[in-house]
Parts: sequence; structure tokens; C-alpha cells
Amino acid sequence: MTTGKGVNQTYNKLADFVDTIGNRLSGSTNLDAAISYMKNALTTDGLANIHGEQAMVPKWERGQESAQLLKPRPLDLKMLGLGTSIATPPEGITAYAIVVTSFDDLAAKSALGLTQGKIIVFNQFCDWVASPTGCYGQSVQYRTSGASYAARAGGVASLIRSVASLSIDSPHTGVQNYDANVTKIPTACITIEAAELLSRMQARGEVLQIKLYMEAKNFAMVPSQNVVAEWTGSLYPNEVVIVSGHLDSWDVGQGAMDDGGGAVTSWQILSALRQMNLRPRRTIRLVMWTCEEFGSYGSAQYYQDHKNESASISLAMESDMGSFTPRGILFTGNATATAIMQQVVALLAPINATALSCCGGEADNGFFGQDGVPLGSLNNENERYFYYHHSAGDMMTIYNPKELDLAATAMAVTAFVVADLDTLLPRN
Repeated sequence: MTTGKGVNQTYNKLADFVDTIGNRLSGSTNLDAAISYMKNALTTDGLANIHGEQAMVPKWERGQESAQLLKPRPLDLKMLGLGTSIATPPEGITAYAIVVTSFDDLAAKSALGLTQGKIIVFNQFCDWVASPTGCYGQSVQYRTSGASYAARAGGVASLIRSVASLSIDSPHTGVQNYDANVTKIPTACITIEAAELLSRMQARGEVLQIKLYMEAKNFAMVPSQNVVAEWTGSLYPNEVVIVSGHLDSWDVGQGAMDDGGGAVTSWQILSALRQMNLRPRRTIRLVMWTCEEFGSYGSAQYYQDHKNESASISLAMESDMGSFTPRGILFTGNATATAIMQQVVALLAPINATALSCCGGEADNGFFGQDGVPLGSLNNENERYFYYHHSAGDMMTIYNPKELDLAATAMAVTAFVVADLDTLLPRN
């Protein structure tokens, strides 16, 4: 797929999809349109067993929103509400603010009576250059749980420093979760630059006052669908290798990287095999998950509906951390399966993608790991991933055709060879 008729196919498919549909928030009409688009496109592509499988998903709408610093000087703060946040009152919330650097710092300031009635601003810091993945895990807890911590400390709203490794004054959104038995307060992200500005102002002894306005709405769960297609195996059609990415995205940007790229590179695996008329012994099944962003509702439902098939799944693959130049494959499996996979990735030497590393479980394919199914995902040069993650910058411009061709090639070779082995990958 790096030379010949397949060149640029992945890029062109992805560009047409995201340019046509745009972003695809859980429960939105855009996500419904994306599901219909994909079922039609997969049918046109000549694949088999194309259908949708229902899952109930959350529906949340952002509405109009804004944040203004009032003191010590007027300034519009770029912001994005966090998923499942409640709205402010119609007049907004105007309150003094306090910046904290951690949950421990919040607790200490709360014990001194400094947080009651305040807007709590989390300016957590992590060295993203040293550890991009580690910093995401460390920082994301402030996005998912910051509102609940702030509410317990008497806060009337919370703002978090965007969870991102780079910012050009751009906010990065994401889902948050209210703890049970906690007062729900509005919550949003602000840019790295704004969080650091507020921190500096506070350190100089200046009083901070902010007005926050949010129209966010939460609705009852609505039906959605996982999209499924297959390239049927020649000898063991009921044994499968799953390849996957999620179809939903946040409501900013185009969702080209997260996770349009993963969904379309997974589609390209089946498409390329059909074009070359290469049919492995086992079926390769494409699943485009719905509603990963609000908590993997689509894949959770799919697992419940298909866990009786776990014994016949040789490998469950997912691509949800970018589709950039591949380094190899991330893998979770026992020692025997790992040894086999070492030989599989050795076949990727022509594209310099022979690294087999831990671990292959992601948000959606990981459900099958509890049944011992080997898990795989794309190991790629995604150091830029958190530049664009959940932001307006997640646009088609992030990708170039060669990177997408290489990512699809790495996934396709891996999926085909595993699907064509004499036996299923061994498992514990």
C-alpha cells in the first residue's frame, strides 16, 4: 500500500469522510450521519456482512459558553466545557477564583477556608517532553475528577488546565465524571497559557474574579450503532481477527486523528485485501465503535453481545493513538503468542516497523482481554498526538498520505498474517 494502486487511498477515504461529515459527538445527528455514510461506503467497497449493531449512548450538547476574567483586568479566556458538565445559571456564575496545583494543594487551601464559594482553577503541571503518555495519565485525572474535588471543597465551578503537551492558546476538551453524592458544578477547560497567567497573577497577590457562562445540556440515553464489515475467511470463517477504531469524536475540529484515522486505516485493511483478492484462512472483521469518548459505551455493548465468541477471536486490534509513521505493533498476549508475533512484525522490515512492544489493549478492544484474547494496536510516531487531542486542531491537515499508507500497511500485514496462521494465537 506504499506503492501501486493503493497509494493515497487511506488519505482520500479519510479526507472525504471528515470533510463531508465533520465532527461526530456522541448522540448527535452528525454521528448518525457518519454511521450511515460508513455503511454505504463499505457496501460500495464490496465488503461482506455490513451492518450496524445497536448500543445506547449518552447525549450531551455544549451550547453557548464563555469565560471572562474580570479582575485584575478584563480578558476573554478561551475555554471549552467538559463533556457531561451541567450548565451555569442563566445569568452565569461570577465569583472570585483560586488557582491550585494539585488535589493535595486544593485540600490544603480548603483546610484554610480559602476555597468556599470560589471558582477552582487547576493548574496541574507535568513534564510532557520527558513522558507524554505518563503525563496524560497523570493530568487527565484533573479533567475527569476535578469538578467533584472542587465541589467537595466548596467550589461553585471548576476550570482545568487543558490536558495537552502543546498549546497555541487552544483549549482541549474531554469527558468528566461527577462522583455520586457530590454537588454537580459547571466545569470547563481553559488553555495552558490562561492557566499559567492566572497562576502568575495569584502569585503576585492579585485578586482573581471570573465570570463563567455555560448552556450545557444532558439528555436521556439515545440509540447509536457500532458499524461492522467483514472480509470472510476461506477456511475458518467463524474464527476472526478484529480490526477497529472509533467513529465518534469531540464536537470541535474534524476528529480526523481521534479517531477518524484509526477507523479508516482499519477499513483500508479489508479494502486492500479485497482489491488484491487475498483471502486469509480466517475472517477479518472491521468494527467501527460508537461512543468511545464518553466511556466506550459502544465497545462495552459489543463485548456483551459477542463475548461468547471470545474463544474464536485470534487477535483483537485497535488504532486509537494516531495513524502516523509506524514503529511496529503493541501487543498483549502470553509468551508463546508473543514469540509468534515477533515473527509477524519481522515481516514489516521493508517499512522499518519491526518493534513489538507492550501493551496492545486500548479503550475499546480491551474488553476482550479479560477473556484472554490477545490484543494489538498500532505503535506509531505519535509524539504530536496530544498537540491536537480533543481540540479544534484535530483536522485533516495533521496527516499526510504517506504516513497513512504506512500505518494501514503495518496493520494490514499484521491482521492478514495472524488471520492466515495454521491455528489461533495461543492464549492463557
